[in-house]
Amino acid sequence: MTQFLGHNYIGGQRSANGSVTLNSVDATTGEALSQVFFQATTQEVDAAAEAAAAAYPAYRGLSAARRAQFLDAIADELDALGDDFIELVCRETALPAARIRGERGRTSGQMRLFATVLRRGDFYGARIDKALPDRQPLPRPDLRQYRIGLGPVAVFGASNFPLAFSTAGGDTAAALAAGCPVVFKAHSGHMATAERVADAIIQAAQTTGMPAGVFNMIFGGGVGEALVKHPAIQAVGFTGSLKGGRALCDMAAARPQPIPVFAEMSSINPVIVLPQALTARADTIARDLTASVVQGCGQFCTNPGLVIGIASPEFSAFTQQVAQMIGDQPPQTMLNAGTLGSYGKGLEKLLAHPGIQHLAGSQQAGNQAQPQLFKADARLLIDGDEVLQEEVFGPTTVFVEVADQAQLSTALHGLHGQLTATLIGEPADLQQFAELTPLLEQKVGRILLNGYPTGVEVCDAMVHGGPYPATSDARGTSVGTLAIDRFLRPVCFQNYPDSLLPDALKNANPLRIQRLVDGTPSRDPL
Repeated sequence: MTQFLGHNYIGGQRSANGSVTLNSVDATTGEALSQVFFQATTQEVDAAAEAAAAAYPAYRGLSAARRAQFLDAIADELDALGDDFIELVCRETALPAARIRGERGRTSGQMRLFATVLRRGDFYGARIDKALPDRQPLPRPDLRQYRIGLGPVAVFGASNFPLAFSTAGGDTAAALAAGCPVVFKAHSGHMATAERVADAIIQAAQTTGMPAGVFNMIFGGGVGEALVKHPAIQAVGFTGSLKGGRALCDMAAARPQPIPVFAEMSSINPVIVLPQALTARADTIARDLTASVVQGCGQFCTNPGLVIGIASPEFSAFTQQVAQMIGDQPPQTMLNAGTLGSYGKGLEKLLAHPGIQHLAGSQQAGNQAQPQLFKADARLLIDGDEVLQEEVFGPTTVFVEVADQAQLSTALHGLHGQLTATLIGEPADLQQFAELTPLLEQKVGRILLNGYPTGVEVCDAMVHGGPYPATSDARGTSVGTLAIDRFLRPVCFQNYPDSLLPDALKNANPLRIQRLVDGTPSRDPL
C-alpha cells in the first residue's frame, strides 16, 4: 500500500506548502483518523489550475483512442484497490462494504463506458455541409462542425457517493473523456478515500503517458471559491446542497469571463400512488416504498421525499401502514456529523410547521438518524410552501393527500423542478390519469413507472438532471454518456482543405456518426 502523505496533487507532483492541517474522521465513532491532510494554499490552488491549463493543449490533442486507453487504465487501477481500501472507505463513511464494492464497480464501469463513447466517436457530433458552388443566388461554402473540450474543469466531490460522484466519479470521467484536464476538490468527509483514488488516477496517467497536470487534487475548506474564480477554469461540476450549488453558480457568473456550472443540488422526487394500484397491491407498495425511503439512510439525491395520493379509505389505510413500517425501522449512522446535523435541522422545520403532522419516527438522539414520516396539507404544495419543497437529506418522507384528480394536477403544477417523479399505477390508472405524464415532463428529468428512484443506471439513455433547483442546467445529465456534452463546445471550419481538418471531419473518417451531406441527413456506418 502506498503511504498516506495528505499532500495536494499538482501537475503530477505532491505539494504541502501550507500550515493548516485537517483530519479525516471515523463516521461511526467520531474519532479522528491518524492521517493528516494539508489544506491547499491560495498559491497551490493557482498552481493546480495552471497545471491543468498547461496540460490542456496536449491532452485535447490526443486521439480519442488514446484518451480511451487512459480511462480504461483508471478503471483497472480502481478495480485493483483491495480490501484495505474498502475498509478505509467504510470507516470514513459508515457505508457497508457491499455498498462500497458495488460503488467501486460502478465507478470503474463509468470510466469504461466513456472509453467506449470515445472509441465509437459520436461525441464529436460531426456535421458536414459540403460546398454548393453553383447554388443561386449565392454559393454555399464547405462547412464542417465538431466539438472540442471546453478546457480545465473544476470538480467538487460529493459527500454521499465517495467513489461514484467523487474523485474518479462521473464528472471527472466525463470531463477527461471530453479532453478536459481536471482539478478536483476533495470532500472533507472522505479525504483518505480521495487520496487512494487519486493515486490510482495518477498511476493510470503515468502508465498511459498522459501529460502532467491532466488530473490535480486539492484539499481544504474555503478553497473552492479561489478555484472557481481562477481564469484557467472553464467549467464546474458539483453535486451537493442547493446553498452550495447556488454559491458556485453566482461566483462563476460574476467572473470577468463567466463559465458554466453544472450543479446537481436539490430534489424531493415525488411518488404518485394512483387508486387502482392501491386496490391491487397496497402491501407491496408500502413495503417497497419504505425500503426506498430508508435505503442507505436516505442519503441519495433520488430519495423519495414526497408521496402523493388521492383521498380514499384505501389511501388512509396505506398511510397508516407505511407509518407503522417507518416506525419499526432502526436508526442508522449517517455519512458524517455535518450530514446528521443538517438532517436534524430539516426535521425541526417540518415539526414546527403548523400545516405538517408528524406520523411516525422516534425522536432524534445520539449520533444516528431516526427514520421519520410526516403528512402535509395539500394546500402547502399547491401554494408552493417552501418548507414542503425543501429537500430533507435523510430517511424521511412526507405524505400529501389530495381531494381528487383535479387537485392532483394542481398540486403537481406547484412543484419545483426535480430529478425524478414516479407513477405507481395499474393500466386503468394510466389511462385515467394520462395528463400526468406531459405535466411531469415539464417538472423532472426522469419519470419512473412502478419502480423507485433510488437506483440510477449508468448508460446511454439515463438522465440524472432536471429543472431548477434539481440542477443548475436542465439540458444535461450528470449520469450516463450524455454527461460528456456538458464539457464540449462546437467549432465550425469553413472552406478548410481535407488535409488540415481534424480527423473527425475528414472525408474518409469512419467514426463519423451524423453527417449532413448537401443538406440531406445520412448515417455513416460505425
